[in-house]
Amino acid sequence: MSSSPPTPSLLHADVHTLYSDHHHWLVNWLRRRLRNTENAADMAQDTFLYVLGKPEQVAQLREPRAWLSSIAKGLLIDRYRRQQVEQAYLDALSHSPELHMPSPEERLILLETLIRIDALLDGLKPKVRTAFLLSRLEGLGYLAIAEHLGVSVSSVEKYMATAIRHCFLARNVL
Repeated sequence: MSSSPPTPSLLHADVHTLYSDHHHWLVNWLRRRLRNTENAADMAQDTFLYVLGKPEQVAQLREPRAWLSSIAKGLLIDRYRRQQVEQAYLDALSHSPELHMPSPEERLILLETLIRIDALLDGLKPKVRTAFLLSRLEGLGYLAIAEHLGVSVSSVEKYMATAIRHCFLARNVL
């Protein structure tokens, strides 16, 4: 006999139980890392929002706290990276002439685009990422990139092929 998949109401009950049993623990776990109760509560909510998108995994959990802490760690890393990108963007804006200052709407669009690019390039080795950015953002040729990185032109060609393949595969995930 084959077992049928869980019904949506059973999946909802599993998520509710997970939340009831582990929310308080997760907030405390995050508070110890963030040293801020409000941010910990926000991150716990973000964690459970993520969980709501994965109800079928909740029913199969053997180690719920390990799973929740793993999700929360990933969200913390994403948050930290977003803050770094945002700070770098604000630093770059502070050096821009007043005439070229984007509107608040343009700033938001640019920041969101930078965050998506950062996520897209996540996982690339530093030299591969740098070669790609120097090529695409700075407009440098492969010879100039090779000199900048202290590698051969053929290495830059391999880096670029790797980065382009990575971006192509990652865009289907994001």
